[in-house]
Amino acid sequence: MALNPSSPIGIFDSGIGGLTVAQAIHNLIPNEQLIYFGDTAHLPYGDKSSAAIQAYSVKITDVLINEGCKVIIVACNSASSAAYELLKEYSGSKAKIINVIDPMVSYVAHNFPDRKIGLIGTKQTIISNIYKQKLADIGKGIQLASLATPLLVPMIEEGFIHDRISHDVIERYMNNDLFDDISALILGCTHYPLIKDEIAVYFENHVLPLSSSEIVARHLENYLSKFNLTNKGGVRANKFMVSDFTESFEISSKFFFGESIHLKKHKLWE
Repeated sequence: MALNPSSPIGIFDSGIGGLTVAQAIHNLIPNEQLIYFGDTAHLPYGDKSSAAIQAYSVKITDVLINEGCKVIIVACNSASSAAYELLKEYSGSKAKIINVIDPMVSYVAHNFPDRKIGLIGTKQTIISNIYKQKLADIGKGIQLASLATPLLVPMIEEGFIHDRISHDVIERYMNNDLFDDISALILGCTHYPLIKDEIAVYFENHVLPLSSSEIVARHLENYLSKFNLTNKGGVRANKFMVSDFTESFEISSKFFFGESIHLKKHKLWE
């Protein structure tokens, strides 16, 4: 089945984190219509089992396919590690599936060969060892120091950013011997760009925090061009869906995309 270039791009995450990816895409290729799904009823994904994450991801992918999406971005590292291969098989020719891990791995391999790089992420992402395996497969001599940082997602979802609480939590995690002599730090969760500046300040700007948001947006732009899927028609309004209304999501979505957004509740199981 041929995909239509004028069709929308689907993006999903457990909550507000994927909005950082959506905003980066909107800024880079504003002619593309975005349909965002925040699975706020089940956040965070990072402490869920792989089976649960796969079940949520398949259900959301089905919603986005029914919305006519030509490409679906798994804007969540936990879901990318646990469900990406399954989603590719499930969607088949109905939609292209892109994860947030492969573009970051390619970027790191190209820009930091033979260097020590840090990685922070959810328990699911770190336990999966997916970054380590993919970097080892490329064979650029990169040493990876990984640390699970499970408090960061609920902290961000609750709006504790740029305050004493976030400073203390960040310092507690970053003050770890694992991160001695790292050149860069992969922010292995799409929530983490919201505290990117705080992390940079902690390292006194000697360590480069790597956000997947802009990297994934550039990857998507090239991907659409390669497969002749770039929308050359008129611009249509973006759509936002959640599995449960939360104040933090509504505030964050309006912060990223303005007051005009329409937020729709879509229960995954009824």
